[in-house]
Amino acid sequence: MPIRVLDELPAVNFLRNENVFVMTTSRASTQEIRPLKVLILNLMPKKIETENQFLRLLSNSPLQIDIQLLRIDSHESKNTPAQHLNTFYCDFEDIQDQNYDGLVVTGAPLGLVDFSDVVYWPQIARILQWSKDHVTSTLFVCWAVQAALNILYDIPKMTRQVKLAGVYQHNTLKPHALLTRGFDETFLAPHSRYADFPTDVIRRYTDLEILAESEQTGAYLFASKDKRLAFVTGHPEYDALTLAGEYHRDLAAGLDPLLPVNYFPDDNPDLTPKASWRSHGHLLFANWLNYYVYQITPFDLRNMNPTID
Repeated sequence: MPIRVLDELPAVNFLRNENVFVMTTSRASTQEIRPLKVLILNLMPKKIETENQFLRLLSNSPLQIDIQLLRIDSHESKNTPAQHLNTFYCDFEDIQDQNYDGLVVTGAPLGLVDFSDVVYWPQIARILQWSKDHVTSTLFVCWAVQAALNILYDIPKMTRQVKLAGVYQHNTLKPHALLTRGFDETFLAPHSRYADFPTDVIRRYTDLEILAESEQTGAYLFASKDKRLAFVTGHPEYDALTLAGEYHRDLAAGLDPLLPVNYFPDDNPDLTPKASWRSHGHLLFANWLNYYVYQITPFDLRNMNPTID
């Protein structure tokens, strides 16, 4: 089944060119089916690029999914046209009385910013508290993981001295867990972050179960036992050239970035890299949608589960 989005969203043509099954709202309205309602809180500056990446992964499922894009505030964006935001995004006040099957919270380029200095930190906290009563399962990605661990588990911000950037090998710790069903024993996934996620901290101060980790990256994938919270510290949604774009951007800005690990062919930034993590990313999102959302969400969203303690 396809993802359902507004007819005019730029991602429609972008994904159709990749043979991704996208159903516009006008066509979906003719079908009698209760689609999953998934809310995406997009915190990335380049919102259109991020939309394409996440919609691609969410489309790899037999389930029909109704997508709603959410912005954190109405401040003017430097990287996304105001018309796009006003047309395709809603504000929290527009949806605060609704319930959703799933929520995806993206990363944000805030690795070196203290939580207290994040201008929309109160809004983030409000949405995460709201999600306890209004969302069946929430998936946090990269910086959103760090924010959620602080808000939900009171874990302080942990920052690496050197940015973690590249494509790293990870070990599947629990291959029979639902979220890792079908994973290889080892798999590749990209990272681009200053945030640190030591496995011992996750085990000591939370009740979350670590499902995949790496000596280089720390905890990669972990989740709550009730399936209502899932955390991925890398960027399985990245395109093949996303890390390259970040590297050349930082190079042009005079930041002297380190070469992303295991990414450019022969470690030559003039050569075009290839994605080696796509199958993992698609399987991760398909598992989350199936086992963490579809299998536990009520048919009538008014019968949402009680608050997570």
